[in-house]
Amino acid sequence: MWVKICGITNLEDALHACLCGADALGFVFYPKSPRFIEPRNVKEIVKKLPLHIKKVGLFVDCSAAEINLICQEAGLDMAQIYGEVNEAFHNALEVPYLRVIRAQKQDDIFLQEGTLRLVDAYVPNYGGEGKRIPLSWFENHDNSHIIIAGGLNADNLDELIPLGFYGVDVSSGVEQSHGIKDKAKVKAFIEKAKA
Repeated sequence: MWVKICGITNLEDALHACLCGADALGFVFYPKSPRFIEPRNVKEIVKKLPLHIKKVGLFVDCSAAEINLICQEAGLDMAQIYGEVNEAFHNALEVPYLRVIRAQKQDDIFLQEGTLRLVDAYVPNYGGEGKRIPLSWFENHDNSHIIIAGGLNADNLDELIPLGFYGVDVSSGVEQSHGIKDKAKVKAFIEKAKA
């Protein structure tokens, strides 16, 4: 299973996640988040990461031009975009992007069906609060194009592995405090997801 560790704020946590087998790291460019990081700081981290690791920027209500600029400045591979956007917005992006669905009801998970997308639990403050989506919503459904996020940790991964998700995205579930990862939790989460 593909694993993204989100909310990275320092090089030590980034390198540890890579060593444990993460496929991608997420950097939050939402100023209201306790995991916010400046693009210039991300650039310094990214320079020291293995090439095969996907470096993903998380953006909330930014213009396509802002996203393009920050991704270029920070050396990112992909943008994860929250907020209301349309096709013109996507067409203006110069980087690959991950569509995000903030699910409030079961029908929401079927939006953008057939495309790789991240499905996160709806919270007013855009994630990182540990809220879970009811897994019953995904039963008897092809989840192979879904990266699931929201309220994940090593203890509850067993429940979702049989549902056949493409990947998982975790932030608060592997932290010791906002923006600081717990090394044992990161290792346990990735090992279980990859088992």
